[in-house]
Amino acid sequence: MVSWLASPQRRDLFLVVFEEVRQRYGFVVVGYVAMPDHIHLLISEPEKGDSLVMQALKQGFSRRVLKSLRKSQVAAQQGSREAGSEHVWQRRFYDFNVWTAGKRVEKLRYMHRNPVARELVEEPEQWPWSSYRSYAFGEEGAVRINQWGEVKMKIPAQAHEFPPLQKR
Repeated sequence: MVSWLASPQRRDLFLVVFEEVRQRYGFVVVGYVAMPDHIHLLISEPEKGDSLVMQALKQGFSRRVLKSLRKSQVAAQQGSREAGSEHVWQRRFYDFNVWTAGKRVEKLRYMHRNPVARELVEEPEQWPWSSYRSYAFGEEGAVRINQWGEVKMKIPAQAHEFPPLQKR
């Protein structure tokens, strides 16, 4: 199986596309991590196009990667296996509704520690394709996080809306 996010350049491209989709669909990014073989996203529901966000994200990234492969001489020689692959992404993604601040923190910790658990880095702040540094050091990353503005979380009346995470 081809790992489409294996290179730093591909993970950088994914984050560029992710930020473009965030702006286009008007959702809040609470956290993210782009790993070499998968992604973790903690996002609000979008203002528009609920079911289109993941499609736009996956298609936007896939089209750019495949276009660059077709143009590349390397693709014709060594990357023919990649260029000939039918799918960049799995058909389905796992989604999980987060209703409490405690669960949100739990998910963020899991996501941010994933590069450490996979032994890609020793500390979460060393993985540049993550929202961790935004929380730990207040740095603005490739994807803007916690930009609430006019976006409202769509939650049932009995659940309580929680404020954005505080930066350390």
